[in-house]
Amino acid sequence: MNRLRVTLGPVLALTAGWLLTRALMLWLLGHDGSPLLGGGAVAREVSRLYFRWYEVLAHGSFPVHDTLWQYPPGAGVVLLAPSLVPGLTYFQGFVALTLTADALITAALVRAGGRPGRSLLGAAVWTGGLPLLLNLPLARYDVQVTAFAVLSLLTLGRSPRAGGVLGALGALVKGWPVLVLLGTPRGRASRSAWGWAAAAGALATAALAVSFRHPLSFLSGQSGRGVQIESLGGTALNLARHAGWPGRARYQYGAIELVGPHADAVATASLALTAVALGLLVLWRVRARHWSEATPHDAALCAVLLFTVTSRVISPQYMVWLLGLAAVCLTSRHTGQRPVAVLVLAASALSTVVYPLFYGEVMAGTWTGCLLLLGRNGLLVAAALLSFVRLWRTAGPPVAKRSKTREPRPDSDRLPDRTPSLS
Repeated sequence: MNRLRVTLGPVLALTAGWLLTRALMLWLLGHDGSPLLGGGAVAREVSRLYFRWYEVLAHGSFPVHDTLWQYPPGAGVVLLAPSLVPGLTYFQGFVALTLTADALITAALVRAGGRPGRSLLGAAVWTGGLPLLLNLPLARYDVQVTAFAVLSLLTLGRSPRAGGVLGALGALVKGWPVLVLLGTPRGRASRSAWGWAAAAGALATAALAVSFRHPLSFLSGQSGRGVQIESLGGTALNLARHAGWPGRARYQYGAIELVGPHADAVATASLALTAVALGLLVLWRVRARHWSEATPHDAALCAVLLFTVTSRVISPQYMVWLLGLAAVCLTSRHTGQRPVAVLVLAASALSTVVYPLFYGEVMAGTWTGCLLLLGRNGLLVAAALLSFVRLWRTAGPPVAKRSKTREPRPDSDRLPDRTPSLS
């Protein structure tokens, strides 16, 4: 009975915390028109942009020639789903499904953390961390994508096949969840996860290609993207404005980008850094010899952090991914990513100050806006580097310890057994 109370107490506290914080997030979404919350820009993404894409998708085609459409074909299914919720408008249905995905993530983290030797800290981080982004997560479909990644990681240990399928489906919605398979243990488990992921991805892509026209139209939108103002490159260019750089901020490809001399070179440098990050991850994978139950989780967080900080775009909703992956890491007591999770939480809180609270300062390139970006991105860079260093140390080959036992001397040099000790 006492054990039951110990188990139920934290779960009930997490449930109450989830209900309270999500009610607050809904209230903020209802007051989205406040200038402090972005003047309606957060909710407008769903009610205008997503709904416009839904109308195109409902007629059997992906949004071809729309430069704002930059997502893999699986995103179409997510954007069509709100219309299937009975009795609700498209916007209400979208928010309802987002909250459902959020609840599913929380329940999965509680279930994983409640096992012997595990921790509920991951569920607590997700429950308390997501509201740091205010109402933003409810008006983006990144919570749904994160659900695929979280469930994939939590399933991989028991069923590599199911974990691979979930990772592939998540990748079809927004690309990055394929990285969660990076840390699968060598051998049969890895082959099974990647094999089933490839098969599921191919079948789902074929089904979408048969059901909709122009399934690859998103590629043209991605190829034209420049340097978003919130990225590392954008931070450098924003600071350069104070040194006389003549560029300016412009809305294009669905984001505020910095355009002007050398902006293309900065975008190319970001792509080069992404390639370097991929090389480092491949090197870790080739070198790694030791896996614990936490290694797949830690590798997923590290990979997404590295790809995030080197990207040409760091949208505020990307923090949803990092919070979800950090929460998965903390379900295991063997994780090496605890300090990284603290940095992710701090970056999430500062990201909210950047957008929507002080986004006007950021776009104007004032010192306040520049310093806020520098602080948020500095935390992300520190998190990415620390994550990789700790992953490298914990999963790499063990360092051979020098034996303290002295080699025996040759028989001819040994002292007789009767020789007294000189100690």
